[in-house]
Amino acid sequence: MLKRSTLAGLATVLLSSTGILAADLSAPAPVPVAPPAEPCKATLLGPTYSGTIKANPNPTCFSAGPLGDLYVGGAVTGYGYTQSNPFASFSTPAAPNDRDRSARFDFSNIQGIIQKPEGAFQFYIQAGGYSIPQLGFPTLGTFTQTDLLFGPVPVAFGKIQINDEWSVQGGRMFTLIGTELLFTYQNLNINRGLLFVQENFINQGVQVNYSSGPLSVSLAGTDGFFSNEITWFTGNVAYKLDDFNTIGVNGGLNVGRTNALDRSPRYQFATPNAQQNSGIFNINYTYANGPWIISPYFQFTNVERDLRVGINNTASTYGGALLAAYSFTDNFSLAGRVEYTEQTGVRGSGGTNLLGFGAGSNAFSVTVTPTFTFDRYFFRVEYAHVELGGITRGNLAEGTLGTGFGRTGNRTSQDRYMVETGITF
Repeated sequence: MLKRSTLAGLATVLLSSTGILAADLSAPAPVPVAPPAEPCKATLLGPTYSGTIKANPNPTCFSAGPLGDLYVGGAVTGYGYTQSNPFASFSTPAAPNDRDRSARFDFSNIQGIIQKPEGAFQFYIQAGGYSIPQLGFPTLGTFTQTDLLFGPVPVAFGKIQINDEWSVQGGRMFTLIGTELLFTYQNLNINRGLLFVQENFINQGVQVNYSSGPLSVSLAGTDGFFSNEITWFTGNVAYKLDDFNTIGVNGGLNVGRTNALDRSPRYQFATPNAQQNSGIFNINYTYANGPWIISPYFQFTNVERDLRVGINNTASTYGGALLAAYSFTDNFSLAGRVEYTEQTGVRGSGGTNLLGFGAGSNAFSVTVTPTFTFDRYFFRVEYAHVELGGITRGNLAEGTLGTGFGRTGNRTSQDRYMVETGITF
């Protein structure tokens, strides 16, 4: 039988041969340390892209000391178009030296973006010039639009990330309403659609966000159509059914009243009186899988009669749109959009013109946009056709103009051929 001292010696030899000391057996196991977050790999606050032109997978980033990592980006793009039946020049009294033209070449975006998307305090600033071409609406020069709409800093907000689920932000923010996005390069098509014209674009106010799993909810108190009066309440709810399917509802209404007609024409360009005092509801669905993007949505808007703000009749619009795109390769895709919208009311009654083509009118549009991309560069062309029904016709002999297209407002169709190219970074 081995002696106790001999057993102890053997144990010491075995522990020593495996590099383990007796003292190590009683020490607590080391706590693993998580590797530091990889720099310049944050999820950005924006801008959002619809799919044919994609977000930069490697955004430029630099360290700003105590602020953390700052990301910079932007877009430099230009466009040209020719169209039939431009609107009468009087349609834009806010820009006496500019007007809707039969043809135009201009910048569509000259923008820079800086953002801090990480940490408890975050911010996003987007500045520069922009053009927002819209079907059924006059197209002015880029610098005229920038001046009349939201100025050279259209988006600037700060955000407090309370935890993984809750955040609060405030400032100038993208709207919660609609399916199409604001700037050209964010969308499947160059032109914004007929339904888009009924929506507000940029809101000033405060917004609360909640996100957990497939559900995301945002609620905001804002100034609606850039009125500088915080009287609008808006919201957006989206639910991701699975990896490919998302459904959502969004909308808002003015819980107060704004008499934009008491303001200058410059103010009314960004704050149209009927829309500012309206309510809007959208329901949308998006399927995105492989080469396909399919996104239908329905829209309802309503403005109530209120003589105090110059609205003599109640009016509503009903509309629907289908947006779709198919990517044949990594560098070529084809997108399209079909829309129909109409307004209540009696044709020729002179009632509230919420749709833009008079009471009792309707509008149909079709848009086709092939897009070529190479790295951050893109080139695309577009054809869009708008057909109107139920317009009120004018009579030049009596000094009246119609509510349709053309210099006299009596045309019922418009064809627009467009090209856009540039880089996003």
